[in-house]
Amino acid sequence: MSSVTKIPVRTLRVATYNIHKGLSIFNRRVVIHALRDQLRALNADVVFLQEVAGRHDAHARRHGNWPHEPQHEFLADLVWPDHAYGRNAVYDDGEHGNAVLSRYPILRWENQDVSSHRFERRGLLHAEIAVPGWPEPLHCVCVHLALTARGRGRQLEHLRQRVERMVPATAPLIVAGDFNDWHWLHRATHEFAHPLNMQEVFEADGGRPARSFPALLPFLRLDRIYVRGFHVRAAQVQHGQGWRLSSDHRALTCDVSLV
Repeated sequence: MSSVTKIPVRTLRVATYNIHKGLSIFNRRVVIHALRDQLRALNADVVFLQEVAGRHDAHARRHGNWPHEPQHEFLADLVWPDHAYGRNAVYDDGEHGNAVLSRYPILRWENQDVSSHRFERRGLLHAEIAVPGWPEPLHCVCVHLALTARGRGRQLEHLRQRVERMVPATAPLIVAGDFNDWHWLHRATHEFAHPLNMQEVFEADGGRPARSFPALLPFLRLDRIYVRGFHVRAAQVQHGQGWRLSSDHRALTCDVSLV
């Protein structure tokens, strides 16, 4: 467990980012060192990460600057003392999954397998975080949903059921990640968020989810941050040269405060 200040926290900064295993868009360069600096500069309290490599022997052999530790530990170092990693995909050379990095103690966490088939492994990484001064733990679920509409539909149902089963109605809740929700109707919002009385932070701030993919010229609204029990103060897509080249997605951030 982390030792953190006892001063009550009023506002929380949240980030979500598909890091593309710490490689440049066409997998030519290791960019995770620059990516770590960029994430630190966001000053986020809780970070939701997708496509995090727990191990990748082929990349380690090819790239001399590949980190020795799992990527979530490398990224969390010195800034986010608590972290959870949910391994989803396992292959001969390594593995990858989702991660949650937190400034505050993670009380417990679980990774639920929601894979729609054996060729596309997916999970729901659910962590409970003790935020100073809050009457109940913060529930965080990091997701990376399937590429197919049918697979996403099943996973959204698993996600909704998990929240209904595991998260008290009075507890603050954040669900964030790469929803791969290509459809213009934003099915995740209608099929998952609205039944649970959740709102997407960019929809609350500007009317619809943010354009986050592809990073060079974003036009698809794949990445989301859904919240319940919060007032959305601000939401932002990260811009600039570094964010265009660090992954195939853009990072999203928001500032929220308890209702």
